[in-house]
Amino acid sequence: MDASVLIKTFVAVFVLADAIGNVPVVLVLTKGMEPEQRNKVIDKAILVAIAVLLIFAFGGQLILSYLDISMGSLRVAGGLLLLLISLQMLQGDLDTPVIDKERDVAITPLALPLLAGPGTLTTVMLLMSESPNPHISVIVGIIAAMLVSWLILRQANFIDQWFGAEGEVIVTQLLGFLLAALAVEIGSTGIRELFLS
Repeated sequence: MDASVLIKTFVAVFVLADAIGNVPVVLVLTKGMEPEQRNKVIDKAILVAIAVLLIFAFGGQLILSYLDISMGSLRVAGGLLLLLISLQMLQGDLDTPVIDKERDVAITPLALPLLAGPGTLTTVMLLMSESPNPHISVIVGIIAAMLVSWLILRQANFIDQWFGAEGEVIVTQLLGFLLAALAVEIGSTGIRELFLS
């Protein structure tokens, strides 16, 4: 197991899932539910997010091969995408998804795109190519990050009261800053691959 890949995967997935920043959205989506119902929604959302991330992590390379896209190009595109998301987090411009009562909120919008959005999907696919045999590290990193996110979301009521609106803004901006640094790192690696190798 590659510890560096595991840590990178954990940090990237946890930051992009933004469990703390999504607590208010979870509370709105599950408003009027009993605690047991809310927990079931959160459990289902986490399981769906893990499944989607693992499928994309393992199947992403096939997509790249079929479309003839190099890893360098994907790194640059992924870095730009993560940078845009991080800038939205820093500016507080992330939109709260529209709630549709006729669909399962655990799948949309909670699992997709809040927990497993396009940035997260791109990141796990990129991390899968970090070393010759990163599969176990990426799997463990994804599951560990989702487990921590699950623990946070299961405490949504408590966290909402403890942090308050201002605390959630501070945490979201801090995570946005870390994500911006990660985006620059991924993008710069792609640029080196494209133009310096």
